[in-house]
Amino acid sequence: MISEEIKRLKEEKDVIILAHYYVDGEVQENADLVGDSYFLAKKATEVEQQNILFCGVSFMGESAKILNPAKRVIMADELADCPMAHMADVKKIKEVKEQYPDAAVVCYVNSTAELKAMSDVCVTSSNAVKVVQSLPNKHIFFIPDEHLGQFVAKKLPEKEFIFNDGFCHVHTSIKKEELLQAKELHPEALVLTHPECKEEILSLSDFIGSTSEIISFATGSDAAEFIICTEMGVFFELQQKNPGKKFYSVGHRQFCPNMKRITLDKVKQALESLEPEVVLSEDLMEKARKPLEKMLELSK
Repeated sequence: MISEEIKRLKEEKDVIILAHYYVDGEVQENADLVGDSYFLAKKATEVEQQNILFCGVSFMGESAKILNPAKRVIMADELADCPMAHMADVKKIKEVKEQYPDAAVVCYVNSTAELKAMSDVCVTSSNAVKVVQSLPNKHIFFIPDEHLGQFVAKKLPEKEFIFNDGFCHVHTSIKKEELLQAKELHPEALVLTHPECKEEILSLSDFIGSTSEIISFATGSDAAEFIICTEMGVFFELQQKNPGKKFYSVGHRQFCPNMKRITLDKVKQALESLEPEVVLSEDLMEKARKPLEKMLELSK
């Protein structure tokens, strides 16, 4: 059986398997640790194993490598990428810094190593408000996701934000009309939403938070029904933790094809070959590590 083979291989080759909530449930079942991007970035610095196999998209593997340069980081699928991770421009960063010399470049972890290297600090959806609030800078250039940036800006009116034209295609595909229909169909359901969604969705929500915060809220809530405004891979963990509760999607587009590239067969192949490996230059890793370490420090 493939699960037993995966277990044997990871023990034999000293590998820990990290998986994001958005990958298929059967992959999550075979992982050692499952979490959102912040949890996995943090855990990558604490694991004993010499080899980390990442079931997620490329920026997650890069972050694990940057924080653990001496370890071998392997991707379950090297083509699993996040379009938003590329949606900021080095030229624009330089322009903003020239215009606002005091500006802090705040980079969502859903970004390439190159963008992190140009930034002052990284954030995740769960710690962005706390980290930005602790910065002395008045001006904040938030990259690459505009919607998370707008969410943070509303919480921190004392700061002046410059926004970037970036977005997550999964979260922005959730439409107001569809959410209103879902609310009509399920009038008792609470709406739980990721802050990468548009303001029109956030304004109709009962709770806004990161993937792990959505899971915690649903698990701790007395409500029995929930409409979930994030990628549908999270339904696996929600149902594992809450077998008596009901979870509904808004539409059929809450689906990241990149995350779904990762299969158990690919996990097994990666364990057999310890490839494809994440390879980054020493210089790039050093520059990108500073904002990641600053994030881990400020979010304690």
